[in-house]
Amino acid sequence: MWWLIAAVGLGIPLVVTAMPEFGMLAVGAAAGAVTAALGGGTVAQFLVFAAVSVALIAVVRPLANRSRVQGPQHLSGIDALRGKSATVLERVDGGVGGRIKLAGEIWSARALDGDRVYEPGQQVDVVEIDGATAVVI
Repeated sequence: MWWLIAAVGLGIPLVVTAMPEFGMLAVGAAAGAVTAALGGGTVAQFLVFAAVSVALIAVVRPLANRSRVQGPQHLSGIDALRGKSATVLERVDGGVGGRIKLAGEIWSARALDGDRVYEPGQQVDVVEIDGATAVVI
């Protein structure tokens, strides 16, 4: 019974402070309660509590920190256009260039390879944006 009270008591700071370590300690307390319910002695209960809590903190915390540091990458502007597919509207070559439809907008474009020519209707991929011109392959 005391382990369940400890689990709830550790869950409250988890909610109030949003520190996941309290949640891991609460899970450890719940594991201690299970050990008590299965007839484990006091020493076994504390060992299970400590082992589960330390294991969770040792495994989950580094994973959480790594994902927090990296974070999701949300590209915007011209960075979001790199790697997108586009449809050729007017002949695109490496010299004069042409026009493509990229992300619902019409862009001027030129081929990355100066010898390459793309005809209307072909699908191309945007390699980079150079000013107001999409460089495609």
